[in-house]
Amino acid sequence: MPLIDMPLDQLQVYRGRNPCPPDMDAYWDAALAEMRAVDPKVELVARPSKVAYADCFEMRFTGVRGARIRCQLLQPKGFRGKRPALLQFHGYSGHSGDWADKYRWAAQGFVVAAMDCRGQGGGSEDVGGVKGTTFHGQIVRGLDDKPENMTLRHIFLDTAELARIVMDMDEVDPDRVGATGGSQGGGLTLACSALEPRIRRAFPVYPFLCDYQRVWEMDLAKDAYDELRYWFRNFDPRHEREKEVFTRLGYVDNQHLAKRIKAEVRMATGLMDTICPASTQFAAYNRITAKKSVLIYPDFGHEGIPGTGDEAFEFLADL
Repeated sequence: MPLIDMPLDQLQVYRGRNPCPPDMDAYWDAALAEMRAVDPKVELVARPSKVAYADCFEMRFTGVRGARIRCQLLQPKGFRGKRPALLQFHGYSGHSGDWADKYRWAAQGFVVAAMDCRGQGGGSEDVGGVKGTTFHGQIVRGLDDKPENMTLRHIFLDTAELARIVMDMDEVDPDRVGATGGSQGGGLTLACSALEPRIRRAFPVYPFLCDYQRVWEMDLAKDAYDELRYWFRNFDPRHEREKEVFTRLGYVDNQHLAKRIKAEVRMATGLMDTICPASTQFAAYNRITAKKSVLIYPDFGHEGIPGTGDEAFEFLADL
């Protein structure tokens, strides 16, 4: 088969290029402490639905820095005792999707919570307040401010806060909570599992937000990663700050968070992916020390991959 990245044997041992900030652990410990100090002020508004086996709600909670985060919440009817739960995360710039996408999980007895990322295509707020460019992309939003003001930091924390809220629900068994998503949703699945180690199972599909420097060196800072090129062309055209910038991006690089994951992980990846190159995904995957497996699709890129929905259902339904 043609190669656009490393051969598979090299992917299986590759551990990333993007530098890790020396205070990575302290940074995220402080971030989590800030998150835990926030009163989420959870609000549920019933949504009329013809689904006979689940109640549907618009759920909103307050995230760090005061943003109100919107989610879809489905609670199954007719089940006794504690139930499993599933957290769902969407692709970059999008939203949590159709309600009907979640019905099969509710029919299986899962509480389902699907989050809209702040400032993207759904109903969550981006309260702003960062120095520097806000024109193009959340990877670089806050990059010229203090590291604790990076927008992706806040989104990562939103995933962990959502997990905490769901785990605290009376009807949910906190030991049976999973997470899934594709692209950005895959990256957020990893981030959520790292920042909330009680997540039991995670199914990321071609995860985004991994090994930014590798993306740059492959000349793939376009499409989903185009904002990296935008930032350098406008704010550091001679790349005098390149090491500093990639080190700062290391705070929100899943390869450096992966060691925190306790969940069993099953990742799906296409070896022809030119949006989120396979090597960047393996940079995170290879740093996971928990039980893990990877589904390889040699001929597929960043696209719908046949069978991954069924694989995710079978893997997560065991919860």
